[in-house]
Amino acid sequence: MKILRRIGASPRERGSMSGQTCPDIFELDDGNFAVIGTDATEALDKGLPADAGRADYERIVVVTRETLIRAKAEIPDA
Repeated sequence: MKILRRIGASPRERGSMSGQTCPDIFELDDGNFAVIGTDATEALDKGLPADAGRADYERIVVVTRETLIRAKAEIPDA
């Protein structure tokens, strides 16, 4: 598994002064995406809809609205 590219604006482009601790989205060489975000599993797990599930090895992460909106144009349709 390898990161191919960032999807959307870099943390620095989104206003992070250090660019060190901000959410990010990456496209991987296998076609999947990796997300850096704040782990909110404990806070959100019990509120998942009935038809949503999470394996023990999966985490619920939060990224800022700006991060996702600025990535939207670069997310492939297929």
